[in-house]
Amino acid sequence: MKIKKILNNNAVVVLDNNEEKIAIGTGIAFEKRKNDIINPSKIEKLFVMKENEKFQQLLQQIPEEHFSISEEIISYAEDCLGLKLNEHIHIGLTDHLSFAIERATDGIHLKNKLFHEIKILYKKEFDIGMWAIRHIENKTQVKMPIDEAAYIALHIHTSKPQSVDMKQTLRQTAIIGEMIQTIKESLQLSIEEDDLSYQRLMTHLRFTLSRINDESQPIMDEEMLEMLKKKFALSYNVSQKVAKHLAENHGIHLPEQELGYITIHIERIRNR
Repeated sequence: MKIKKILNNNAVVVLDNNEEKIAIGTGIAFEKRKNDIINPSKIEKLFVMKENEKFQQLLQQIPEEHFSISEEIISYAEDCLGLKLNEHIHIGLTDHLSFAIERATDGIHLKNKLFHEIKILYKKEFDIGMWAIRHIENKTQVKMPIDEAAYIALHIHTSKPQSVDMKQTLRQTAIIGEMIQTIKESLQLSIEEDDLSYQRLMTHLRFTLSRINDESQPIMDEEMLEMLKKKFALSYNVSQKVAKHLAENHGIHLPEQELGYITIHIERIRNR
């Protein structure tokens, strides 16, 4: 396996069976030159990337340390989740982290408006994000804002197999935030984010939006639905307000059975 191009001390472009690949490993390019042979034992990751050129440009523009930190976070995430993340994370997360570290070094902190939603909806990814900001601090002595844990969580979540892209994930998360706000204002309640009923509601709303175009919508017995309307009239009325907001602002139309399930969750919050 010959080196075609050295990107930095820990990443090189190689030719493997006449196919161009990116090989990553600690010190893999140390004292190496173009056309040198790479020791396979030095390779920690080897992959073909569709965005090869973009990745190469990125690695030549950012500090090596930032790249190494990003790869360590990606490896940690894959170990925690027990799966292989989409190759684009090597570009998306690395680019984001490098810029985030530079901002934090300059004392510039960006607030994540969807922080609370992300923390609850993508708990595993958020926990990885929390580990990541501590890891960055240990490696660079740069204090990272907690909001960064949520940004990292999004990058990880959208890189999981079968996940929707970042744009769709942000839209869905923002819509859930609006639904929760409608419920809070209607009930005139202050809901704690660590409240189990609140977390269950947010998780349900996430799956509700994911199921919109799914033919296998959950079916609620008509008799049960009618009983909920009467017994939990206030909560059902709030669920109708949520449905109206979705229809008017996002063109999303919830089936009536879905309002029944949302009503149950709202009622739990009211009587927590």
